Amino acid sequence: MRVRSSAICAAALFFATTAWATVPPEVAARLDQDLTPFGAERAGNTEGTIPPWTGGLQTPPPGYQPGTHHIDPFADEEPLFTITAANQDQYAGRLTGVSRAMLAQWPETYAMNVYPSHRTCAVPEWVYASIRNNAAVGQLEDDGNGVLGAIHGQPFPVVGNGLEMIWNHMLNYLPNKITRQFAAIIPTRSGAFTPYIAQDDAIINWTNPDHTSAEDVNNISALYILHTIAPSRVAGNVILVHESLNMRNGSRQAWQYSPGTRRVRRAPDIAYDNPGTNSDGMSTADSFGGFNGAPDRYDWRVVRKMEAYIPYNNYRLGAPDLEYADIAQMPHLNPDLIRFELHRVWVLEANLRPNTRHTYARRVFYIDEDTTGIVQAEIYDSRGELWRLQEGYPTVAYEVPACVGVAGISYDLNNGRYIIGGLLNQEGPINFFASELDENRYTPSYIRRLGTR
Repeated sequence: MRVRSSAICAAALFFATTAWATVPPEVAARLDQDLTPFGAERAGNTEGTIPPWTGGLQTPPPGYQPGTHHIDPFADEEPLFTITAANQDQYAGRLTGVSRAMLAQWPETYAMNVYPSHRTCAVPEWVYASIRNNAAVGQLEDDGNGVLGAIHGQPFPVVGNGLEMIWNHMLNYLPNKITRQFAAIIPTRSGAFTPYIAQDDAIINWTNPDHTSAEDVNNISALYILHTIAPSRVAGNVILVHESLNMRNGSRQAWQYSPGTRRVRRAPDIAYDNPGTNSDGMSTADSFGGFNGAPDRYDWRVVRKMEAYIPYNNYRLGAPDLEYADIAQMPHLNPDLIRFELHRVWVLEANLRPNTRHTYARRVFYIDEDTTGIVQAEIYDSRGELWRLQEGYPTVAYEVPACVGVAGISYDLNNGRYIIGGLLNQEGPINFFASELDENRYTPSYIRRLGTR
């Protein structure tokens, strides 16, 4: 079903008239009126199946202990209905291309359990204040390859074009200092797997409370380290990334320590369509998190807004009582563990520019209006054939609060396999308050020491 409302009509008009400039004051004022601070519609839909936004989930449910896995606040809810290949025509207007492709690929085993919708995304009030200000000061520069003026959260809460939309995804709020240990799994077609276990940490300069504008980050939006600790054949590999805010003022800087050579070397291939770290060639470097890095190889086009059943509030998938074998089944994840809800999403299309190279010729992203984050993606090869499907599993870290997720997956329809990363079930929760992190950690000499421990 295509959603029609005055808010969407106004947004469509805005797409047609705006290039790189900030929005007029009367448009920015809508963030305290009919739009949420993120630019989503505050109102629910006419059927009442999408509720109004009332501030999101900002406090932990009873029984939650800080430093433990998240409790599912909706654990008592039952599915409203289940979508299968046999009954999908009843719901066709609210199925994304990703969901239709999965139902077609696995008609006998794949199903979508649909639950009541909850608009849970929330961030701290000081971040909302920054985002409101971003509407007045945020600008794209250098043909959309960088951002000026904005800080701390979505730079373009009243979005004007496809480039602004993908930058909102990439600069979505995360706490300033974060650490975690996670698992990534790449099953064989028989279902066998050995998890990759890695520790990573980041200082997100973009969300440093002391910064007042994009110019304060000195063109480094984030500092990131990935340290692989298992299995033994790859243990000790360390990646260091300095992520750029303006790709033309300075591209992403990356280094890699290899225990085999005991050397740190520059790693310019951690970008674009080069294979992702620990991905067995199943994903590209710029697919991490849905999309990341320089947007310059694509033309970006907003297609439409729609109501769609998408993964949402997937606390059960991140539960510590689940073994990885409970989750990573073949030929797809265990569908009983995935929660779908009805939400409004933007459909964003990225088409490879002429005379530009990338393994993915076309990408279609489904972006949740409340989080401004990619939740699903269709990926097409150079022949125009559907090749891969991506899906993320959102939750809210209500103790922060921040809109995050428990895992992300990429299915390869050609080889019948998938890679799922970000699993925390057996690894412990994310530490969103890692105040011990220091910028001196993010140097080539430090990752050499880290890899030889």
